[in-house]
Amino acid sequence: MNSNSNANQPTRPSLSLPRRRFLARTGAALITMGLLRPGTARAADTPRKIKLGLIGCGGRGKWITDLFVKHGGYEITAVFDYFPDRARSAGEKFGVPAANQYAGLAGYRRLLQQPGVEAVAIESPPYFHPAQAEAAVAAGKHVYLAKPAAVDVAGCLSIGESGRQATARGLAFLVDFQTRAHPAYQQAVRKVHEGGIGQIINVEAAYQCSLMFQTMDAEFRKSARDPEARLRAWAIDRVLSGDIITEQNIHALDVASWFLDAEPIKAYGTGGRCREFLGDCWDHFAVIYYYPNGVTLSFCSKQAGKYWDDILCRVYGTEGTADTHYFGEVNVLSDDPYKSGRLQNLYTDGAVNNIAAFHQNIVRGDASNPTVAPSVRSNLVTILGRTAAYRQREVTWKELLRRREAWTFPTQGLKA
Repeated sequence: MNSNSNANQPTRPSLSLPRRRFLARTGAALITMGLLRPGTARAADTPRKIKLGLIGCGGRGKWITDLFVKHGGYEITAVFDYFPDRARSAGEKFGVPAANQYAGLAGYRRLLQQPGVEAVAIESPPYFHPAQAEAAVAAGKHVYLAKPAAVDVAGCLSIGESGRQATARGLAFLVDFQTRAHPAYQQAVRKVHEGGIGQIINVEAAYQCSLMFQTMDAEFRKSARDPEARLRAWAIDRVLSGDIITEQNIHALDVASWFLDAEPIKAYGTGGRCREFLGDCWDHFAVIYYYPNGVTLSFCSKQAGKYWDDILCRVYGTEGTADTHYFGEVNVLSDDPYKSGRLQNLYTDGAVNNIAAFHQNIVRGDASNPTVAPSVRSNLVTILGRTAAYRQREVTWKELLRRREAWTFPTQGLKA
């Protein structure tokens, strides 16, 4: 072997990143709000109430609307869900008049016509996010969008454009990733970007969880399995959810993408199904992503089995390691170490910080919307891995964007 073989290898970046650039990439608003301990944003801190409409009244929709109410700076003025019973339930819970409870496929458009709605929280199945976000921006509403932003490439590009349009129109547009809004993750990423673990060698990410969505599967088995039944069982439906790698595993892949701050060149993947669900989602994936300068990201996930759950990302460098766990600790092991201590409730704390940041952005007229571009990139990273796994072959980033795949959900038979 040639002793000079490394001479032809690409030079790895030093990862030294000035703080100003870090703030721009992470989002100054999120850094500011993330440093607040959850629960410190009181009504006294909020000069006015934002009139908020809820799009999607399922379990998470009602859960997060509770957090909007607890913030103190929001008034829930309208709700929408395809299913009238869900819209009615949410309306009654949050004191929304029956006239402002909307249902049916186009009900969200009627909600957006309401002059008493300034902003919307979009918590519907991910398939509908791009059309609903686009319509909201066109109607002049601020947008708080659940992850994932979309289920396919066309949808991701649409979200990116809606974010740009929101900025041009002076509207706030925030994508709700809990990790990016938490100071422990922000500190770890800052240290890595500033060279705290040296040059990145490789990265691993994983999303391991027990069996989920059994109730949806059980109800789906009882039904005629028509479009309405698919809507109710959206999390086990590939088109409506994006499959588990996009709908859930995106949490781990977003953190990896945040650390790497680059687009992958290509990916190779595999996966499959072992749970006996009627839906067509897979329940495990394994993907190798190839990044610039010889860096690889190895990813694996499962949504089956029992007794082991973890959402992690580890970044290995020449001078240390960053080790993050959604339900554990966030640590940087290096000559200048960082230890977060155990995160108590990232799922709620991150959402609380994002809700506070969203309010602050609206009140201050901050339409820089720094969460949109990185969220779209992370979304596309999941789709690249999913596509490679489905095809059992290597897929490049350029090929993925060039094909601009768009998925379609049949709406025949659904109520307008």
